[in-house]
Formats: sequence, structure tokens, C-alpha cells
Amino acid sequence: MKRRVAVVFGGRSAEHEISVISARSVIDALDPDRYEVLAIGVTKDGRWQLMPGGPPPLSAAIPGALPGVAPDPGAEISLDQEPGSQALVAADGSRTRIDVVFPVMHGPYGEDGSIQGFLEMAGVPYVGAGVLASAVGMDKAVQKVLFAAAGFPGVPYDVVHERDWEEDPEAVEARAAHLGYPLFAKPAALGSSIGIEKVDEASRLRGALEQAFRFGRKAVLERAATGARELEVSVLGNDDPVASVAGEIVPRGHAFYDYEAKYLDEHGAELIIPAEISPQTLEEIQRLAVAAFRAIDCTGMARVDFFLMQDGRLFLNEVNTIPGFTSISMYPRLWEASGLTYPDLVDRLIELAIERHEAERKRGTGL
Repeated sequence: MKRRVAVVFGGRSAEHEISVISARSVIDALDPDRYEVLAIGVTKDGRWQLMPGGPPPLSAAIPGALPGVAPDPGAEISLDQEPGSQALVAADGSRTRIDVVFPVMHGPYGEDGSIQGFLEMAGVPYVGAGVLASAVGMDKAVQKVLFAAAGFPGVPYDVVHERDWEEDPEAVEARAAHLGYPLFAKPAALGSSIGIEKVDEASRLRGALEQAFRFGRKAVLERAATGARELEVSVLGNDDPVASVAGEIVPRGHAFYDYEAKYLDEHGAELIIPAEISPQTLEEIQRLAVAAFRAIDCTGMARVDFFLMQDGRLFLNEVNTIPGFTSISMYPRLWEASGLTYPDLVDRLIELAIERHEAERKRGTGL
């Protein structure tokens, strides 16, 4: 029998459009002889709706425009409130049982444990990290505290709360000066380089923080890893995770790997896969990547990002539990370079989701 997979994408996050692009690649990779796919788009106001045609494609008529999920009255769908039913309920009351959910939702309300907790309560298997790992993976401020406590090497940073900035900006400016310029200011709980600005001098700090606070009440300041190489590793698994080869990101024509370089400028960065590093450095990156994956109690998948300094030191940057998943994104490309094709990767993620769900179900019922 075919497995029925509900691919959920879009959502209320500022990363809505990136989610739509990732979901199209996932759906295209699912073998129609093995899977029946239900495409579920979530609008920017949080409405779930069935999209038989799948995610909207990129617009050839508007270069640089990214697709979103448009409201479609009558297409609304919800998850059955009966725990364990694993069914979707359409507007007409009809029910469709699903085997697994593949959430391809980047950012808040999708990658932060929100949908994961919802699916846990409903007893539905889902791909990727659980509630705790998703929440920690999303909140980079908490993540950095956890990694520092665990002894992982990282660049100096500071967490700024919006209230602190409003009440005593001079104190925040002093903390930033202590970190040193240049530095990066970023929202604590967002991805895809949205809201991130490189701050070269103190006079630009105010604008950068105000930009970061548009997306949340916390911001992270990080000392720039000047001269460092940006390396990434993909991790896959549940109890016995493994790491891929490493890849390197080299921005072209951009100060850093920003939103435009990632998604709007096809020549905005060069992705070197595999990265040209020594076997010893690769081994250490893979070890640290798996250790970081385990440190946040992650399952399924994650992309782990590093800085390689000119003197050979490695700094752990962050872990992303739902990384970009287009066919040209780093996560699947690193696995392809490691011998696992995109369709096989998607298959493996679904198997890991069902494996984890069955283990939790038996533990919960005592079977």
C-alpha cells in the first residue's frame, strides 16, 4: 500500500515563501508509486488548506518574486481532534487518513516546536526534530547558552532584549563595544538570514537592532568571525545520527550570505561541495556536528554550521532543524555528495519519523 504523506508548508513566519519553495522540491522527490501526497498550504494568517496542485511555482514573469500560499475559501482543512485518528478533515466533513506529516515550515510557528507539539498531541508521526530540539534550534539565544554550557567552541556573543534596549540603550551599546566591531545583529528566532545586518561601526548599531526587533523581542549580537571560512554539515538519524561531508559557502558580491544571496541572486554565492579541507578537519567537524545534534536532543535531520578560522580553530555557529530543502540547498546537496540521493534522503526521513513514532507509542502504552 502507498503511504499517504501530508506535506505542510507556508505558515505565519517571515520565511513563508522559502518554505513554499522547499516543499515543492520535497513533493517532486516523493515517488508516486510509493506515496500518495497531500499538499497542505498554510496561509500567512494561519489557515490550513488542501492544495491539490501543490505549492505554487516560481513566477517566470516576475524575476526575484517568491511564491506564497494564497487564501482559497472552501479549501480549508484541519486535523481530526480525535487523538490517534491520524485524519484530516475537509470543509465538507470528509476525512482522509494520513500516515505521516512532513512539515516543511521554516521559522516561527513551524520550526520552533509549535506544529511539532500539535502533532504530538494528535498522535501523528512527523518528519524531523521533536518539540524540545525544534524550540532550541529556533531560538539561537537559548541555543548559544546551551552550547556554551556544553563546552562547544563559539564566537563571542551577547543577547539583547528589546526592553533592555528601550530602557538603557547606552548599556547595550557598551556591551556591543565590548564584543568589538564588526559584529552581526540578528533576530534570535528566525532563519534564512532575514533581519540580519552586519554592523561595522557603533553608529549603525541602532538601525540594526531595530531591524532585528521587527521579528521578535530578542536579538543576538555576534562578533564577526573575520577571515573565517563558512562550513556546513548535514546530520541524519535518530539514535545513531551520522554526518555528511562538509560544504563551504563563499559569498560573491555580498558582505555575507544574506537573504538576497541565498534566494534572489543566482550568482550570490558559490557552494563548494565537498569543502577543500583536511581529513582531520572534516573528522572534527563531523564529530562536533553529531555532538551538537545530540546536545539539543535532535532527531531526523539538522544542518550544522561552523566557522573555520585561519589558525585552524573551529567555532560552532548554529544548528538548523528544518534547513532549506530545495534541490539546490546545502542539506540535500551535502547528502548527494555523500552518496544519498535526494529521493532516497526523503525516503529515509519518512522512515525515521515512523520509527520514532512507533517507539514512542510503545513506550507510552507499555506494549
